[in-house]
Amino acid sequence: MDITALVISLIVGGLIGFLAVYFSLRRGSQGKIDEANKKADLTLKEADIAAKRKIDEAETKAEKIISRAESKNEDIKQKKIREAKDKFASLKSDLEAKKNQQILEMKERNLELKEKEKELAQKQQSISDKLENIESKEQEVDNIRTNLEKQLKIVATKKEQLDKANEQHIKALENVAKLSETQAKEQLLEAVKAKAETDAMALQKDVISQAQATANKEAKKIVIQSIQRMCAEYTIENTVSVFNLDSDDIKGQIIGREGRNIRALEAATGAEIVVDDTPEAIIISSFDPIRREICRLALKRLVADGRIHPTKIEEVVAKVKKQLDEQIVEIGERTVIDLDIHGLHPYLVKMVGRMRFRSSYGQNLLKHSIETAHLCAIMASELGMSPKQVKMAKRGGLLHDIGKVAEEESELSHAILGMQLCEKHKEPAVVCNAVGAHHDEVEMNNIISPIVQACDAISGARPGARREILESYLKRIGELEDLAMEYDGVQKAYALQAGRELRVIVESDKVSDDFADDLSFMISQKIQDEMQYPGQVKVTVIREKRAVAYAR
Repeated sequence: MDITALVISLIVGGLIGFLAVYFSLRRGSQGKIDEANKKADLTLKEADIAAKRKIDEAETKAEKIISRAESKNEDIKQKKIREAKDKFASLKSDLEAKKNQQILEMKERNLELKEKEKELAQKQQSISDKLENIESKEQEVDNIRTNLEKQLKIVATKKEQLDKANEQHIKALENVAKLSETQAKEQLLEAVKAKAETDAMALQKDVISQAQATANKEAKKIVIQSIQRMCAEYTIENTVSVFNLDSDDIKGQIIGREGRNIRALEAATGAEIVVDDTPEAIIISSFDPIRREICRLALKRLVADGRIHPTKIEEVVAKVKKQLDEQIVEIGERTVIDLDIHGLHPYLVKMVGRMRFRSSYGQNLLKHSIETAHLCAIMASELGMSPKQVKMAKRGGLLHDIGKVAEEESELSHAILGMQLCEKHKEPAVVCNAVGAHHDEVEMNNIISPIVQACDAISGARPGARREILESYLKRIGELEDLAMEYDGVQKAYALQAGRELRVIVESDKVSDDFADDLSFMISQKIQDEMQYPGQVKVTVIREKRAVAYAR
């Protein structure tokens, strides 16, 4: 169609040119007409040549397009054929895989059916054996019943004969004593009763007097033997730790420019760091042993690393806290293994590890609990209890103060809180009662509870074990921190310098700079109104806002 249109356009163009020349020649001279005719003839010839050339080129392009289309169609056909073959092969492999899977499943089911048939046959065989045993036992029972019936008949016959003989004997006695049978029974019973009461009263007095004479002696003997067999060191927990340095030059790095390093370390750990003239030593002070240990370990890492700045301090303190949590679990696991206590819940194991960093009246709580557990086991053995009861006594002795290290805040006493923790984590009922009753806050309902109570008193009352003044100091420090935590927006509170300073860290988005001044005044007034303390308490409210961005 394109070639035809081209030819037609050329012809039309030639005619139009011819007519134009024709009319122009008619207006001009004859010479011009001839010249125009020649030009028209040349134009027609050129148009014919161009038309032929265009037609040839068009035919050549058409042939090329047709050949390319045919080759492209052949490629598409071959591609479709290959895709169909691949899809067929894939479907065939999937079908074979499913077929093989079904065959394997059928084989497995056949094996299971065969095993179940074997089990069923074995059960049937065992049932038949049991039935045979039952039948034989029933036969034996029938034989025994027959023999018993015969013996009962013989006994009944002899009883009749004996009753007759007794009646004759009683009649003969009545004739001799001139008393009826009833009267004779009454007199005899009264005489026997009077004698029995006299003998019983005498025996009761002897037993009571003997028990009173020997009870205290036996109890003291058991307690003394238990104490002698349990030897423990006398230890008092302090509230300070000394961190030794290789050189006094490191003190400057620890303090930092304008004291920023030491302030960051105190804020992160909650412990007070005292850098004085003591050669090659720094004092770490805190009423909480866990805080002291975190501060000590963090200082050790920072000094070994050499890079001491606030960002590094926070990073190291976070790592040390994580490490200390793992260490607490390890201490708890090692303790229960050493005491041969099994089946303790992982949470209670962790609480046992936390005892290592707590004290009771200056006595390390873990050592006190281990000592109490050993004493309970020894005393239970001395009292002749079963091995199971001995283990329960040891378990109760270890867990009796578990409420002192509970993570959640509670107004309950440590004995009741410890009992609730043990009940929550499925401890035996005797252990729960022993934990709750060791300070007489619940009623004792088993023999283990008084043993735990006595051994707790023995461990705490031995010379040098406890110090009353430390417990009151720790209580005051804890109340000071709790008082500050009651205000909204307070994130952390740390009592420093033996309770003479309270540092309160607040959240910057909740507490403004102006309100920080008011907050420090309110806390100081509340301390002044509600607490008793020597000297004065400095309240410092710290508000810090950080902007953090990352270049990636």
